[in-house]
Amino acid sequence: MEKHEKIYIAGHLGMVGSAMHRKLTAEGFTNIVVRTSAELDLTNQQSVAVFFAQEKPDYVFLAAAKVGGIVANNTYRADFIYLNLMIESNIIHQAYVTKVKKLMFFGSSCIYPKLAPQPLKEDYLLTGELEHTNEPYAIAKIAGIKLCESYRDQYGCNFISVMPTNLYGYGDNYHPMHSHVLPALIRRLHEAKENDTSFIEAWGTGAPLREFLFVDDLADACYLLMQAYNERQFVNVGFGEDISIQNLIEVIKNVVGYKGAVRFDTTKPDGTPKKLMDATKLRNMGWQPKISLEEGIKIAYHDFLNGKYRSV
Repeated sequence: MEKHEKIYIAGHLGMVGSAMHRKLTAEGFTNIVVRTSAELDLTNQQSVAVFFAQEKPDYVFLAAAKVGGIVANNTYRADFIYLNLMIESNIIHQAYVTKVKKLMFFGSSCIYPKLAPQPLKEDYLLTGELEHTNEPYAIAKIAGIKLCESYRDQYGCNFISVMPTNLYGYGDNYHPMHSHVLPALIRRLHEAKENDTSFIEAWGTGAPLREFLFVDDLADACYLLMQAYNERQFVNVGFGEDISIQNLIEVIKNVVGYKGAVRFDTTKPDGTPKKLMDATKLRNMGWQPKISLEEGIKIAYHDFLNGKYRSV
């Protein structure tokens, strides 16, 4: 990518899109095109077609998506599959039509089978059943991968896909019902401290293992891949270590300063027992994460306290 070439970031106000915007700006790119959802409805095929015909971006980062945690995924199942299918289909097709030089599609670690061997290798895709709670979202993301592969196979498009592990950091969503586990816990533990609550309840047993990557580390990885990776198979982006939900809560408690107890509601689902990404392919290209979990949670908590994202 040349510094003057036009780059479209779809979803620039989201956590991933804003991290890519920060990274590209820091690297000296000056021709970055963005649109808010109010300015451009990415689920509308005609609107997306007009936008691409007018702007003709050279590169596209497809970070726009309908996202949420386990409650949101399981509650709004139709929304999660429909909206994500529409967004990615419209953008990927118009990237082909307008001859975009390269497109990067952002997937999710939930694409892998619920009981896949660990750590999760790229080859494990479609080898087993998905986790039920986020199956519609996962199927939409798998469709995005297959769209990129199919446009490459039929038309020679240089469309690549990346599969990040669980992300957190600047610009996260702290909605009490619709957020992912780490930001949801930051908010709940902060509010419990502020309200002097003696205990909080957490879903499940606390035993599931999860991997977390600071979103700016993802942006560094994606910048490298956009410059140097041109293969058909998608690439995992992971931190390399996982942590139990119970231990994650303890880390967040220490950062937030909450002294109360945690009770686990074992009538609620745990979700997938373990999700650890095998990022060997990416690490062999020279990338490795820079921000530790505790350091990243401190940054995220400070961002939360600034108030900008607390009511999202």
